[in-house]
Amino acid sequence: MGMQKQTAVALGLFDGVHEGHRAVLQAACRQKKNGMVPSAFSFQSEMAESKQAAGYIYPTDLKIWMLENQCGIERVLAPPFEIVCEMTGEDFVRNILCERMNAGYVCCGSDFHFGRGARWDVQDLQRLGEQCGFTVEVINDVRVGGVTVSSTEIRELLAAGDLNKANLLLGSPYLLRQEVVHGAHLGTSMSFPTINQPYQSGQLVPKYGVYASETKTPEGWFMSVTNIGVKPTVDYDGMPVAETHIIDYAGDLYGQTIEVVLTKMLREEQKFDDLDALIDQMNRDLIVRRQLSKSYHEFNT
Repeated sequence: MGMQKQTAVALGLFDGVHEGHRAVLQAACRQKKNGMVPSAFSFQSEMAESKQAAGYIYPTDLKIWMLENQCGIERVLAPPFEIVCEMTGEDFVRNILCERMNAGYVCCGSDFHFGRGARWDVQDLQRLGEQCGFTVEVINDVRVGGVTVSSTEIRELLAAGDLNKANLLLGSPYLLRQEVVHGAHLGTSMSFPTINQPYQSGQLVPKYGVYASETKTPEGWFMSVTNIGVKPTVDYDGMPVAETHIIDYAGDLYGQTIEVVLTKMLREEQKFDDLDALIDQMNRDLIVRRQLSKSYHEFNT
């Protein structure tokens, strides 16, 4: 057996895969020219964020998909939190970075902490790297439009429904990507069929309301309108759900894993006196949606 190739490892929680995270991930990718495999070590969103009531932006499976499909990372290690949370910093570096990942280069943000109780910092990482034979590069914070990009900032923007700003800081539009589940089929009977994608426990949910969105179907990208809220008619364990009506699309997407990106908030959640009022408003939402350009994917397909 030949030597396992060395890896360039980006370290972080990466819960929003935002512009700050992408700067770290790009640094790992640049090492490909030195023969290293661009890799990432990430803590699981669900565990690492449980202390923060605000919630994580993207679940672990979506985060890993984004690292591999949007960020050029070829190998991701994201073990269950309990496996790493009791390790000392020394053990983390020895067991994970050296033995498991064969790191030749490691990069992270300036505030990266690791080891039990998050007691080890970037200075410790550099010291341990010297002992173990990998170089460490610390990547500075990224500023976009005068704002330092952080998951906290993005959470606040999403909670306020400010998709324009949130998407700028994310560097790629806010994404929903999961299996389409069955709803109450109320939409279908009202001639507004929707695909339903429930949120996960502990995940940050954008402000309840109606959003302009775009949906990737097997037939390509379509304009769509997405409603985010808690649907009392179908209870997904009390979790909010994103319900997307795809404009001019007739296929059945049940059971498929579908990407939906949100581009703009159209209106906040409203209560309607009756079904006719709701249908009227939905028709108005569609008119507004059609007037917006196909913002994102015209330029990115």
